[in-house]
This record gives sequence, C-alpha cells and structure tokens, in this order.
Amino acid sequence: MLDIAQVIEDTAADLLKITATKLPSALKEALLKGERETVGALGKSQLKAINENIKLAETHSKPMCQDTGLVSFFVKVGDKFPLRSEIKTALIKATKRATQNVPLRPNAVDMFKGNTKNNVGIRGSVPWFYFDLVEGDQLEIIAMPKGGGSSNVGKMKMIPPGKGIKGVKEFVIEAVAAAGPLACPPYTVGVGVGGGEDMCMNLAKKALLRPLYRYHEDEKIASLEKELLEILNKLEIGAMGLGEGPSVIDVHMEFAARHPASLPVGVVISCWALRHAGATIDKEGNVVWHPH
Repeated sequence: MLDIAQVIEDTAADLLKITATKLPSALKEALLKGERETVGALGKSQLKAINENIKLAETHSKPMCQDTGLVSFFVKVGDKFPLRSEIKTALIKATKRATQNVPLRPNAVDMFKGNTKNNVGIRGSVPWFYFDLVEGDQLEIIAMPKGGGSSNVGKMKMIPPGKGIKGVKEFVIEAVAAAGPLACPPYTVGVGVGGGEDMCMNLAKKALLRPLYRYHEDEKIASLEKELLEILNKLEIGAMGLGEGPSVIDVHMEFAARHPASLPVGVVISCWALRHAGATIDKEGNVVWHPH
C-alpha cells in the first residue's frame, strides 16, 4: 500500500531543492530583460552577475544564495484528503532531509539553545505553516524559503483609517524607500491590507506567491498594483542599490475586511531571488508539479 506520508515528505524535500536552485521562469525572464534594458554600466554588470549566478545554480543544482532562507509552507488540505496531522510531521522531516541533501544552510536559531542545525525550530516553531482547509481530495504544497536580509526590511503599520488608500500608498512607498539597497534589489513587493496586525503580514507574504504580472482580479486593486509599481521604480534604487536598472519587478496586493477603528498595512519584500515552488498530491499519492 502506498505510504501517502512518504510521498508528502519526498515531494516537499524536492520542492525545497527546487526553490534553492531554480527560480521561476517568469522571474528569470524578468531579470534577463532587466539586464538587456539597463543602460548604466554598473546596473547592467550587477544584473549580469545575478543572471550568471542563476544559470550556474540551475546547471550545477546548487543553492543560488548562501542564505537559503527560513522555510515556510503554504498548504491547502482537501476535506477528503486522507491525512491531517501527519502532513506537518512529513513536512518537518522533509525540511531536515533537504538541509542535509541540498544542502540548505541551517537558519533556525533558538534564542536560548542556539542553531538547531536542521532548519527545524525547537518545539516545532519552524518551518512555519500556513494551513487552509478546502474542498476536494487533494493536498497542495507551496514551499517558500525567505532570506533574512529581505525579511529584515518588512514593515507593518496601523494607519489611521481616515487616510484610506492614500495612506496605504504612502506607507508602501515609505517602506520600499527605507529598504533602499539593504535587501538585494530588484525587489518583488507584497502588500497586505486589512484584517489585523498579524493578518496583514500574512496577506502580504501570500501576495508574493502570485505569478509575476498577474494582477488582481479586482480591477481597482490591479490598478493600485500597477500604479505603485510605476511609483516605486521612480525611487531609482536600482539593481543591488546602485541606482541603475529596475528597482522593483512587480507589486502584488491582497485585501481583507478590517475593524472600523483600524487600517493595518503589511509590506513584505523579496530580494531578486523570489523563491517558491509548488506541487499537488491527490488522495492516491499521484504528484502534479506546478509550472515553474
């Protein structure tokens, strides 16, 4: 009988290898386009180095960055999928395996006991899981490791509700301007609006999973995304912060209802290496890999 838990573990371990060694095709093309279209020699040289690095990582199946990130999984569990709690156990095992086999740099540090050496936190604190219960009999897993440098420039703010969309836009611009060169641009920017102080950051991170240049189905939100993309590139941060080439590749926004007295806004910024990969497993253990 097929061991579904083992299929989950094997699939997640492979996803972590993909994320570490191979960027999504649309992002690779965006970075190549950035190199072609950048006029300044400094910016062009930085993008050329980034693109050569991406090619080497994929060719030799080695991590594209020494910081292989803090691991998180976005998981959708169908109500007829045969496993529940075992899913988390399998993903933890996969993280430990990938740490050894890819290899991933050990990035899980306990405040009192130090580095755990396996990217799994004591008491199950990491990898971080975003679980969603959905209809059907399938399990979707998206792996997303995120580096410390880009996480350090994330921002959240409770904006006075009266400022509305204008206040949202002002804060996003302030957050990206403050990031400047610190997190290896060109950036992809995720914005979460509404919910609570924790929810807006979760929304912002999930926004980064949307494929590049696929704007929100709500035309008002899509218009905001495009407007912010244009404005943020006028900051002229440039490739690796040198003022030449693209500053921001894309902007994605997600909205939730909010309390009348609150307007939470979260900004999650990815470095040029926006790493994520996904797969879907059916109840029989068959795996379909998402386009990458």
